[in-house]
Amino acid sequence: MLLALPLTAAVLLQATPTQMGLLTAVELLPFLLFSLPSGVWLDRVRKLPVYVWGELLVAVAAVSVPVAWWLGWLTMGWLYFIGFLLGAVHTVAGSAAQIVLTQVVARERLVEAHAKNALASSGAEVVGPGLAGLLVKLFGAPVTLLVNAVLLVGSAAILKGVRVHERRDASSASPTSWQAAHLWRDLVAGLRFVTGQRLLVTLAVLMAVWQMAHYAAVTVQILFATRTLGLSEHEVGLCYMGVGVGTIAGSLLGRRISQRIGPGPCLVMGYVVTGSGWLLVAATPAGPFGVAAFALMMMMFAGGAVFIFINFLALRQAVTPSPLLGRMTSTMRWLTLLAAGPGALLGGWLGEHVGLRSALFFAAGSTLLLALVAWRLPLIRELRQLPRPDEPTDWLGLEADVRPG
Repeated sequence: MLLALPLTAAVLLQATPTQMGLLTAVELLPFLLFSLPSGVWLDRVRKLPVYVWGELLVAVAAVSVPVAWWLGWLTMGWLYFIGFLLGAVHTVAGSAAQIVLTQVVARERLVEAHAKNALASSGAEVVGPGLAGLLVKLFGAPVTLLVNAVLLVGSAAILKGVRVHERRDASSASPTSWQAAHLWRDLVAGLRFVTGQRLLVTLAVLMAVWQMAHYAAVTVQILFATRTLGLSEHEVGLCYMGVGVGTIAGSLLGRRISQRIGPGPCLVMGYVVTGSGWLLVAATPAGPFGVAAFALMMMMFAGGAVFIFINFLALRQAVTPSPLLGRMTSTMRWLTLLAAGPGALLGGWLGEHVGLRSALFFAAGSTLLLALVAWRLPLIRELRQLPRPDEPTDWLGLEADVRPG
């Protein structure tokens, strides 16, 4: 879905930069609408089945695009609908996936676990985009989504066989218990925990700015590749293979660097790497050097993003008591993505009214300035090891009615 859906919009439906920005913003909207209540729910149910069902629903969404194409119904409106559906699934199942990892890995090994998790996905990221680009060229972007759907079904089948031992009160997910859970009170308890942790608030603000820049760049980068650089669908796919290469490099180096200099400085290094990648491609003229810069940018983005997320995820999980992991995860995702939708819309507006390069320059400048600000914060610069969580009762109290999920 990383490549095929936006390529369908950009190549088959000839979407404008503004439409690409709207497509990205629609995908992000469910995070703002559903993240907070979904966190309360996830703290009361088994997370692995939610993750599995999420993979299956994304597969169904992927199949619907070629079906709509064959029936002559495929429009940007349909892609907006699919984008919203994918965002809704990722809001809930994506949070569940992050929590599952904390249930099988000791907290002191979270950075290592996230790095290995990224490395495990890197093989598909190396081969997948190139294959997707070739399939798009031969059969069209919608057909390529069928391959995605088959792979997602296979992923769900593998995940279903994973054994995760979750302590759970059998009554906690019943309708009666759900009504008695006082959704609003539990939601506020999660918000109160996040806002009461200086580290989590700082991380949320930093990541919100980075996500704004990230989605401004994501909105225009395929349009930049196909229209400014003149790349074919297959060539775009080959450039996107840089994501896999960058992920491998980031996964292999990220844990070691984090252990050597600390998760805070390693996080800042990720900002510098991603921002430098966007600056490189924005400043390089079209032609062979522009194509090389685009491929290198994809590699730098992926490697820098691994540096960012293995530390960001580990830090926020390490500081959070287990009964609050669902609410913390959903609250942090909600806070960090508040600026992502406006970033996508701004990227689309800049791409259409100023030029596609301007959106990339905006992403680069914002991120490099963010890195400078983050480095000047002692809380981040001096963060050399993972913190320990407080006791749940310090934050929840009896009124929260928490049952271990």
